[in-house]
Amino acid sequence: MNMQNSYLTSKPHYEILDGLRGVAAAMVVAFHLLEAHSGGNHLNQIINHGYLAVDFFFMLSGFVIGYAYDDRWNRMSTGTFFKRRLIRLQPMVIMGSIVGAALFWFQDAPCYPAMEGVSAGAVLLVMLLGCTLLPLPLKWDVRGWMEMHPLNGPAWSLYYEYIGNILYALFIRKFSKTALTVLVGIAACFTVHRCLTAPAGDIVGGWALNWEQQYVGLVRLMYPFFGGLLLSRLGWLIRTRKNAFGWCSLMIIAVLSAPRIGGEDGYWMNGLYEAFCIICIFPVIVSMGAGGRITGKRSAAVCKFLGDISYPVYITHYPLVYIYTAWAFNRQATLAEGLPYMLLTFVGAFALAYACLKCYDLPVRKWLTERFLKKK
Repeated sequence: MNMQNSYLTSKPHYEILDGLRGVAAAMVVAFHLLEAHSGGNHLNQIINHGYLAVDFFFMLSGFVIGYAYDDRWNRMSTGTFFKRRLIRLQPMVIMGSIVGAALFWFQDAPCYPAMEGVSAGAVLLVMLLGCTLLPLPLKWDVRGWMEMHPLNGPAWSLYYEYIGNILYALFIRKFSKTALTVLVGIAACFTVHRCLTAPAGDIVGGWALNWEQQYVGLVRLMYPFFGGLLLSRLGWLIRTRKNAFGWCSLMIIAVLSAPRIGGEDGYWMNGLYEAFCIICIFPVIVSMGAGGRITGKRSAAVCKFLGDISYPVYITHYPLVYIYTAWAFNRQATLAEGLPYMLLTFVGAFALAYACLKCYDLPVRKWLTERFLKKK
């Protein structure tokens, strides 16, 4: 879910893709906040398919990885590639774990069944392990939500992001276009199968350390990540002369906000919708975003801001959502009652992310780049 590091490559950004990543991240924050009022039933969720933003992030990542690195392997070692990815991703993984630990004690609610009796030492240990992004077994779940990163749930997707990067660097970068097409086709079949057979008719999952959830996470990774890589290699871009960012943003918002399809009696219909979005709609959006151009300074500034803030807001917002969810659950707050606090949490998530970006992420990445990648 991350564009190439500006310190590490002279290639220009795809500005619209930067902006779309920010739009999707904002939708994720809104989705998670509204979940507090869904009663645990996705049929009642307002932004019903917000979780598909993760699959979109994976496709963006695969596309950008191919654009940034496919033509550099004759002068770049595998070790250097991993250093670059670690420098890009890991500082905010660490910050997300620290924020999660710092806010843990403000999140007490009956909806978090495992929190009662958790010691400060246990939280500290889970925080330190979270900084490594290693998945934790269920016995270390200090919240009771079956999360393998219980202080900062969305870190699960970064775990799979690393898996995608490792597979790319060690094996799949060497694939021909034909071999990559076959891989992507097989991954698409697994995506369709999962969407049509999932118990609730959706592709939700991937955040727990058990066989079923690890399988779901890999299914969610493989098609979009390597589909994005294939799209980059094929160069199939849709040239949109005007308002490409606006149209692509509307498409993302529409896909993620679409109501549940089929209801309880037709889960397969919703699964078919999600498979169609992942396999067909997301590549079109990425292709339009990469093929479009930003002309005005204001639009360029908006896309840059959204691109810069997207990863920090995604990886730090959930501890604030834990607090809001606990507040809403404890008070049995209606959506109308919670709306002011929801808006405050939304703004707070972006303010926290901006502070982390400017005061921590950018300086740390710049120092690490100069220290470990100078002249590389």
